[in-house]
Amino acid sequence: MKIIDGGVTAAKGFLAAGVYAGIKKKRKDMALVYSTVAAKGAGTFTTNVVKAAPVKWDMKVTKESEFVQAVVLNSGIANACTGPEGDIKNEEMAQAVATALNLPIGAVYTASTGVIGKQLPIEVIKEGVKLLAGELKETKEAGTLAAEAIMTTDTYSKECAVSFMVDGKEVVVGGMAKGSGMIHPNMATMLAVVTTDLNISKELLQEALSADVKKSFNMISVDRDTSTNDSLLLLANGLAGNKEITEKDEAYEQFCKALNTVTTTLAKRMAADGEGATKLFEVEVTGANSWEEAVILSKSIITSNLVKTAVFGNDANWGRILCAMGYSGVNFNPDLVDLYIESIDGKLKLVENGMATDYSEEMASKILAGKEVKATADLKTGSSAATAWGCDLSYDYVKINADYRS
Repeated sequence: MKIIDGGVTAAKGFLAAGVYAGIKKKRKDMALVYSTVAAKGAGTFTTNVVKAAPVKWDMKVTKESEFVQAVVLNSGIANACTGPEGDIKNEEMAQAVATALNLPIGAVYTASTGVIGKQLPIEVIKEGVKLLAGELKETKEAGTLAAEAIMTTDTYSKECAVSFMVDGKEVVVGGMAKGSGMIHPNMATMLAVVTTDLNISKELLQEALSADVKKSFNMISVDRDTSTNDSLLLLANGLAGNKEITEKDEAYEQFCKALNTVTTTLAKRMAADGEGATKLFEVEVTGANSWEEAVILSKSIITSNLVKTAVFGNDANWGRILCAMGYSGVNFNPDLVDLYIESIDGKLKLVENGMATDYSEEMASKILAGKEVKATADLKTGSSAATAWGCDLSYDYVKINADYRS
């Protein structure tokens, strides 16, 4: 497997476009991803009881449609908490794409992100779909335009692609994602579209995706808020030409590794681009009795506001980390815990067997000042481990969210 330059258009047969339709004041606000042939679709969605209209639509498409071929996305308006009118307008958006591309409406996924409670300006959306259909291209630049069009408070677009070999055929997995706020997923996160030219059964495609999010998108958090719109969509069109994967063989495992590389890369970029963030904060818990316990502990640390503010201030206040572990609900022996921090500037052991080491505060602050900081907590009671990703909590987070609607 190798990382290649690209995003949602990297795999064979996938085209994309991103345009300014007029939903937002200035920036691009609509995107379209299209497969030239019928593709199998899989998806994972928010666990929030309050689900946006496109989430409900996509859940139905994933369950009932034999194939999918397009994903239309808009930014600026979430189409959440919009009642029956919101459902109707979401269906109209899907129908506009179906008409423009000569597809059945059930072959169209929809996705929205932005302000909750506002209705979609459907006439603007319909004109935007016409623009998108005319701009569809298979180039990397087209994929980037699509990735840019789904941004809200993101400071940069997020794309990734990899390739690997199956049956002597090159297979590509590529994707794009958006998200920097209201990120604390329990299924996927924010909006993400992943494409592949692999030939694989619909059942295994869904199974691979459902398993993958537990170790990628579900392991990030910016602000503990699980969005109403979280959607991860995966399309596989089979154009790589490999024999269809129908069982969990070596080819399936290769695909799972490639998929995880793409999703984890996108997830980490979301965490690093958290609203107001100045650094990526990675936490690994090792020596746990089970993977599930390691997940709970690592996520408890990255979601602690006191830990996040200490990381922002370059303060090695390790007591906050042990505190966050202590209220996580996992039973462990604090007298055995070792705690390390590291970045490009070095690695330092702050705690050994639950007590402070004779570490240098100056060196600790230097390590924490890095753009990517990692903390490792070793419980020393088992062989399981898990890694979570978050970011620091800065003054700008409050500023951004205090005037989000304006």
